[in-house]
Amino acid sequence: MSHCAAPKTPKSASRHRQIKHASQSLSVQSTSAQGKFDLSKIRHDLRTPINHILGYCEMLQEDERLPEEFALDLARIHAGGKQLLALIADYFDEETFKTKRGDVRRVCHDLRTPVNQIIGYSEILQEDAADLDRKHYIADLQKIREAAASWLALMESHLLPADADAGLAANLTGGLLAHGINFESSAVESPILQEATQGTLLIVDDDESNRDMLSRRLRRVGYTVQIAANGAEAFRLLSANPFDLVLLDLIMSGLDGYQLLLKIKSDLALREIPVIMLSALDQEAGIARCIEAGAEDYISKPFSPAFLRARIEASLEKKRLRDKERQTHSALLTSEKRLVAELVEAAAYIRSLLPPPLTDRVKVQWCFQPSAELGGDAFGYHWLANGRLAIYLLDVSGHGMGAALLSVSVLNVIRAESLAGADFSNPASVLGHLNRVFQMDRHNNLIFSIWYGVFDPAARQLTYASGGHPPALLIEPVGGSTLRSRKLSTGGRLLGLDPATEFHSGFCNVLRGSTLYVFSDGAYEISGPDGRTRQLSDLIQQLQQPAAPGICKLDALVTWARSIHGKNALEDDLSLMELEL
Repeated sequence: MSHCAAPKTPKSASRHRQIKHASQSLSVQSTSAQGKFDLSKIRHDLRTPINHILGYCEMLQEDERLPEEFALDLARIHAGGKQLLALIADYFDEETFKTKRGDVRRVCHDLRTPVNQIIGYSEILQEDAADLDRKHYIADLQKIREAAASWLALMESHLLPADADAGLAANLTGGLLAHGINFESSAVESPILQEATQGTLLIVDDDESNRDMLSRRLRRVGYTVQIAANGAEAFRLLSANPFDLVLLDLIMSGLDGYQLLLKIKSDLALREIPVIMLSALDQEAGIARCIEAGAEDYISKPFSPAFLRARIEASLEKKRLRDKERQTHSALLTSEKRLVAELVEAAAYIRSLLPPPLTDRVKVQWCFQPSAELGGDAFGYHWLANGRLAIYLLDVSGHGMGAALLSVSVLNVIRAESLAGADFSNPASVLGHLNRVFQMDRHNNLIFSIWYGVFDPAARQLTYASGGHPPALLIEPVGGSTLRSRKLSTGGRLLGLDPATEFHSGFCNVLRGSTLYVFSDGAYEISGPDGRTRQLSDLIQQLQQPAAPGICKLDALVTWARSIHGKNALEDDLSLMELEL
């Protein structure tokens, strides 16, 4: 044995010389000078590297110190070589060649399968030799692998020679072997792979040796591996167990690899599992068909361990990213549902704080149409101790939970009259105290507008103040059916900006039969499909029009707003109070 620490027996040395002599006389030519196939020459050329395989294998088997675990794989290599000899005799026989050469797909598959196994087991043994400190075996194992690779090159040159007769060339090339038969060499200098990341793989192959080699190699680098001998068994395993990736042989009896791939990709529970197709045939059409059907990748046999590992890791990384995206999407959906439920609950709470209609002394109705998002509108009215009616409507900037919480806080302070030092009969006093208590730097940078009024029914007087809020609208009868509208605003700044802001109150006398409308800007700043946003004047025009018989004016206003927007949910809260004074 070359480079072996143990001395060779005379028989081993003699065989070594025979192999060396045969290597020197190897001819790669496959056709005669006339361009016709010389089947005896082909058989000779193809048998030569097989004899090398058998020779080196037998020398290793004769080593008395051969570890027991090596013997089984060497027996498999030897059996593969014998199988190749039988196939050569069968396929390249003068009497049967013309009939068998037509099925190029089957010929190539049958011829490549044993040599792939020889290459695979020789690579595994090289790795084992390095692990078990049997490095003196590596040189002869590498010679076995090189001979198998040479055999693949010879088979290609004989099946597709440049000067082959036109009929055979057309039969062989018809899209099946457009690029010949390729193989990948492994790095002998560094046969041990890095430890793989975790992953559960399913190997599907109807050849026992292929399953054994591939599963051993992948388990060796850290993968969890299960095997299936046919498509039906693979589908049962996939349906019953979680897998991260499938390595699927294309050519199998019964349910073949392509059919199983289609079945996997049509199953909603399995379609996201990446599938790498494996085949001893190098066909562009077959590769394209598998990729179109959903295969993650396609690898031609034989393949180097490093190449296979890289493709598996790339596919697993894609799967991990897809899984993470799905988990993130699912978490977002769950969070969104929870948020929507919380917003609905919050909106219901805010609505519960709104006051019931009034019918005594002053008749009050209101409408509240929340927007798609939780907003910051809040309003109310209540009788003060001195018999006057406090009226208020506020609008916090922005949307969402923060705006809603601030609006509820301000509303509760006003309802409870819990502003220390504030005179709730004096609108300017109320706004000044609210502005100092609810400064934006202490309330998540939120500010708000407000209109606050106090109506004295006995004196028929309305006192009011505003801070950055739309004016209230007072519509008064001035004789007969003539109406007059007045905008009530003191033009103050938004609350929460500057604690030193001063507010002033306004006063007006109210005629009997007058109606006061207090609203947020969401009642008129409505954009339509034409891109135009309605203005305060549009709302005033609507409020000045008499309501149709049997229709509440507030309902008519909501219908008007929706007709402009063209959608069910408005862009902003629509809040409006109607007070018949």
